[in-house]
Amino acid sequence: MSHEVEDETTINESYSITVPAAIRREAGVEAGDKLRWRVDEEGTISVELVKQHYGAFSRLEPVDIGEPTHAAEDHDLVAGDT
Repeated sequence: MSHEVEDETTINESYSITVPAAIRREAGVEAGDKLRWRVDEEGTISVELVKQHYGAFSRLEPVDIGEPTHAAEDHDLVAGDT
């Protein structure tokens, strides 16, 4: 971030908030990102931006293990189970 930006928002009746545009721009908030909320012993609220990572596995190459697999059927198998 290049400089400090401060803004405020109002909590609506359903306890939803809107992140102000100036804050979104300065922090680089994008759709799919998450906000991690914390409250310390003094009651101070802090918010951390957790960026959504897309394509985390897109660079992985498939590995031939010598037998066919079926993810929908095999996903709960433990190593060694057949």
